[in-house]
This record gives sequence, structure tokens and C-alpha cells, in this order.
Amino acid sequence: MFQYLEYSVENRVAYLTLNRPEKRNALNNTLVGELTQAVRMAEEADDVKVVVLRGNGKAFCAGADLDYLQQMQSFTAEENLADSAGLAGMFLGIYRSSKPFIAQIEGHAIAGGCGLASVCDFSFAVPEAQFGYTEVRIGFVPAIVMAFLLRKVGETRARAWLLSGDLFPAETAANHGIITNTIAKEEIAEYVKTFAERLCTQNSSSSMALTKKMIADVPQFPIDEGIAFAARMNALSRSTPDCMRGIASFLHKEELRW
Repeated sequence: MFQYLEYSVENRVAYLTLNRPEKRNALNNTLVGELTQAVRMAEEADDVKVVVLRGNGKAFCAGADLDYLQQMQSFTAEENLADSAGLAGMFLGIYRSSKPFIAQIEGHAIAGGCGLASVCDFSFAVPEAQFGYTEVRIGFVPAIVMAFLLRKVGETRARAWLLSGDLFPAETAANHGIITNTIAKEEIAEYVKTFAERLCTQNSSSSMALTKKMIADVPQFPIDEGIAFAARMNALSRSTPDCMRGIASFLHKEELRW
């Protein structure tokens, strides 16, 4: 189906696996396009409730492909803008997806790879993984990722990472909220599988979708407008079939499996 990406579904979990191990799963135009398409496929699939993003080989994702960076030197201003918009759309597609995204990080996540870890709802990494926004070291700007990182960790920490370009270990990434937790290498695959399937069986799809929407949208509002938006979403959630089913099960003390 794809050249640089593997797509599979098991027990309502879609697995999107970056498959350029010889290039450390670096992002080029083809992979960005394939990942964008796969995210859309998972979003529209009735048999998918949760998505896992992972990489084959020793690295999770090393950021932009060097050959592709060379090609960009000959782009026109219009071509650069179109390419940047495509990259932004990929990240936003993950961030805005109604379905939870889990990053399974079993190797280094650098530059755009660190960005992928940042936009997922949950990110679990092996302790050996290194992270970093290294764009400034090659005269580039981590522009798109910055929009998400500032929301996630705040200005002080974002400045330290984005301006230094320094690498930092998975433990630091977890301590500052870039990733959810570190998991031993021999345990992470099974841990993520179990965690993803637990989200499928224990949580309502519509509840997770509405929660994700609010997480993305609430910070843009002044407090009064934010509360008004929250009240509308609260009212909307009450009328969903999932809410009606959940309350009925709670009142009748029935076990509920979604």
C-alpha cells in the first residue's frame, strides 16, 4: 500500500509503522504524504478506535531526510510554502484526530521525530532514546513543531530546547511532559498494545473525541468564552448515545465494555 510506511489494524488499534530503517525513518516528501494519508485512513475507519505510531529499526524518527533537505535548496518560494503546508497538515492531522494517538518510541526521536512524539496524545519511550529539536544547528527553524511544543511545555522549557538544539534523554522528556513515561525495551511493545486495547474497551469513542477537541480548542479562548464553550460541549456530550449508554450501565450496575 505504501512505500515507506506499514499500516495494519488489530483489535481496533491501527499501527502506523515508519519503515525507512536504513535512513533512521527520516521524513521526506513521500513519507510525509503517506503518513498524512494513513492518519486520514485511521480517522475515517470504523474498525479503528486508537492509533499507534512506531518505527522500524534503531531509530523512531531522525527528522528531515538529508537528501530531501538538499532538494529543498532549489525550491521556489511557492514550492517551499506548499511543502511546509503539507508538513504542517500531517502534524495537525495527528493532533486534531478524534482518535487517541500513542507514540511507541524505541529509538532516537530527533527534530521532526521529536515533533511526532510531541503531538501524540500518549508517548512511551525506551530509556535509551534521545530527544531533541536540533534544527538550529543546521540553520533551520523548528517552526511547525514549535506551535505544539509551546502549548505542551510552556515558553521557558521550549526556549531552552529550541534555541540550544541540545539532545536530552527520555527521562528528561518524561519529567518535562514531552512524553508520558519510559518503558523498558523488552516490555514496551506489549505495554503499548495492552494500553491501546484498554483504551478501546474502557473508554467511549465520542467522549475521547470531544475531550481531544476541547484540549485543542480551549486554550485559544479568554476565560469567559472558554467556559461558555465548555458548557456547550458539556451539553453536547449529554446527548450522545455513548453518554446515555454509560449512565444507564452505571445506574443499573452493569459492566460496560466499549
